[in-house]
Amino acid sequence: MPTSPAGRGSRRGITLLEMIVVVSIIGLIVGVSFPAVSAGVDSVRMVSAADSVAAFLNSAVNRAQRREEAVQVTIDLKEARLSAISNDAGYTRDLRLPEGIGIEAVVSGDSTERSDEPQFRIILMPGGAVPGFGIQLMSRRGARRIIRLDPMTGYPRVEGVKPS
Repeated sequence: MPTSPAGRGSRRGITLLEMIVVVSIIGLIVGVSFPAVSAGVDSVRMVSAADSVAAFLNSAVNRAQRREEAVQVTIDLKEARLSAISNDAGYTRDLRLPEGIGIEAVVSGDSTERSDEPQFRIILMPGGAVPGFGIQLMSRRGARRIIRLDPMTGYPRVEGVKPS
């Protein structure tokens, strides 16, 4: 066993105090970074949900225009769910938004006029004009986005909502 200059045997390893200091520093770093990480996850969920709603609405509009079938889009605010049904028995689509993202309201046109009814039904008619409306999403942290159907082109667009 090697000896130290003082004549006692040297011991290798870490003390309990050193371990407590290291663990407390790691805990402090995790505690400071947790809000930033959870905000990032919330932001990713909001972007993903907005893109999913836009793709869902685009699919329903395309179905109505290309197949020349009426498509009923149902928006359920309580369950944060969208569904589309056509006369064709094989066409039913459902979209449930991810945890932490809800449908706050359905807005009409380019205005800020909102309706907070629990459920909406919108009929997309073949050859007809696409109704101008928007679906306002909200996250747990209060971030909002509106997905609007453009009545001229029929394409959905995602807009950020500035806090008031």
